Amino acid sequence: MDDRVVIEAFTDKIVEYIERILATCDGLDEAGINWKPEGTETNSIYVLATHVIGNVRQNALAVLGGQEDQRDRDAEFVATGNSAIELQEQWADLKPRVIDALGKIGSAELTHEYPHPRRGTITGLGVLMLAATHAGEHAGQAELTRSLYSA
Repeated sequence: MDDRVVIEAFTDKIVEYIERILATCDGLDEAGINWKPEGTETNSIYVLATHVIGNVRQNALAVLGGQEDQRDRDAEFVATGNSAIELQEQWADLKPRVIDALGKIGSAELTHEYPHPRRGTITGLGVLMLAATHAGEHAGQAELTRSLYSA
């Protein structure tokens, strides 16, 4: 399989999963996007979206794209917001930058080993796989959280 096809497939999945998370915000007010089941250590939809956006920014722009890493991972898990508009604006800003950064990588970058802030040394393909699977896991979690909130 052509490496460009692989890169585009991972890019498409990353975008799809983030947009699935954001779709769980549709029709929710401030209480809804910040809600989490009582007595649990689960995350709100707002936290999940903030966390995945931060993760993708770090992996695509900093690790693979060589840009400065300004991620504050701990802050992602205590984030709250007034509306989903904030999240949608963050993603509207980030999405074209992620697509552009991933569009610039090729075969050499897939096998190149990168230092990762939490994973040690990882290949470019590993970074893409990590970003996509991580976003997919949290998309499912956000959809479950939305279902529980609606119930």
